Amino acid sequence: ASLRRFAHYDYWDDKVRRALIFDAQADLLIYGMGERAIVEIADALNDGMDIHDITYIDGTVFKVKAPDENLSYLKLPSYPELQKSKRKYAESFYLQYQNTDPFSAKRLLEPYSDHEFVVQNPPQKPLSQQEMDAVYDLPYCRTYHPSYEALGGVPAISEIQFSLTSCRGCFGACNFCALTFHQGRIIQARSHESILREAKLLIKLPGFKGYIHDVGGPTANFRHPSCAKQLKYGVCKDRQCLFPKPCPNIDADHSDYIALLRKLRALPGVKKVFIRSGIRYDYLLADKKQEFLDELCRYHISGLLKVAPEHIAPQVLARMGKPGKEVYLKFMRMFTQKNKEIGLPQYLVPYFISSHPGCTLNNAIELAEFLRDIKHNPEQVQDFIPTPGSAATAMYYSGIDPESGETVFVARNPHDKAMQRALMQYRTPRNRKLVLEALQKAGRMDLVGSGHKCLLYTEQEQCGGVFWVLMLLAARNVMQRAVERVMQRAVPLQAVPVEKGVRISAADSNGGMR
Repeated sequence: ASLRRFAHYDYWDDKVRRALIFDAQADLLIYGMGERAIVEIADALNDGMDIHDITYIDGTVFKVKAPDENLSYLKLPSYPELQKSKRKYAESFYLQYQNTDPFSAKRLLEPYSDHEFVVQNPPQKPLSQQEMDAVYDLPYCRTYHPSYEALGGVPAISEIQFSLTSCRGCFGACNFCALTFHQGRIIQARSHESILREAKLLIKLPGFKGYIHDVGGPTANFRHPSCAKQLKYGVCKDRQCLFPKPCPNIDADHSDYIALLRKLRALPGVKKVFIRSGIRYDYLLADKKQEFLDELCRYHISGLLKVAPEHIAPQVLARMGKPGKEVYLKFMRMFTQKNKEIGLPQYLVPYFISSHPGCTLNNAIELAEFLRDIKHNPEQVQDFIPTPGSAATAMYYSGIDPESGETVFVARNPHDKAMQRALMQYRTPRNRKLVLEALQKAGRMDLVGSGHKCLLYTEQEQCGGVFWVLMLLAARNVMQRAVERVMQRAVPLQAVPVEKGVRISAADSNGGMR
């Protein structure tokens, strides 16, 4: 509901749908995390107020037949305009994005007709640490509803059952992520005491084996607002905290997070505390103390650390709102060096997205060459799927960057998307045909041949490789049959009593010793 509170592009229907409050036939929609809104609405209803009069609560959306003339609104393009003009859709999204901050947001009005309007009140203010603690100290059941048992349960519970939420919000503001529209860019964190209380509850749960699976949130290493002014003035409208490079005012400090992790590791019954939420490595590198990387590598990785550079082509990263390739390479070198120092065989698992708006076929080939150079073969590939509430989805539908107004290339055709996806796994035999087609289409047949820079071998070389594989398989089968014949001739050992220190041996039918 949070991400569908206004007219939105729906990928499955491939059209712009109305605000969800219409299709759901609801009177009131709560967006964001909603704790304060839920309590305020409950109090109002308890006092006898009509639901249609509860139009003053932050973090809510409602319908009206006519706007209140006593209130000020920022008017968005109407639903009929959005249906007709993709540029209007991009403009509407950007107006919404600029009004996601609870300290500066205006009340928004989206017309549907002359007598049908949707009104969004400004977002709920960030919870204080005491309020966050109160929310997470409630007596939750800590499992899925019993009704799911008949369906075999919920497998995902195994990942989150022994995990701890330490924060909410994210000032990373990636364009393919809708979190800004849901939790906002201002970090809200729980106290150490609250998290330790929950950890002690986990230790007592059946099935806990000493491993806390995660301590984090949308971004694990964010534990406080990115700068001091945010809790008074809100986030900047015209700049990001980390993109294209960290803001000079950013408070990059992991001290609080390190202290929390040390306390959790010291709890009786805890063997290991993992960090599996996303790590923003650009924020880690911005921390001048550089203590966190050592703690992370020594104590909080199970051998593999998942990070998300997402792409390496500059023009694609610009549309994603992600740092440049050189930032990832710097982190990769530091991570490798740190693990070499501490003597642990640990590795990075980078995540990449194919077919993101702005990514051309040549950009996808550039990413494939990067994967070749770092000798990484992704087991999983994430293909971009537009979901409501993200800037990337607005780009996908409109072909326009909402912020700059520039035209953006978008791979929408399923076959074009399949070629980009296949290039990320060019070593996989089933992808050979698609990869070859992509290289031919891009005029990059220099990447097909016998050189060490090639993504694909020629058919002859591939056949030669198959020949040697078949020869090795045949040799293995011959050896296996020979061993089976020897074992068939062998006489089973007989169990006999022996004195301590006596050496015995057994003979087969041919007198050979074994």
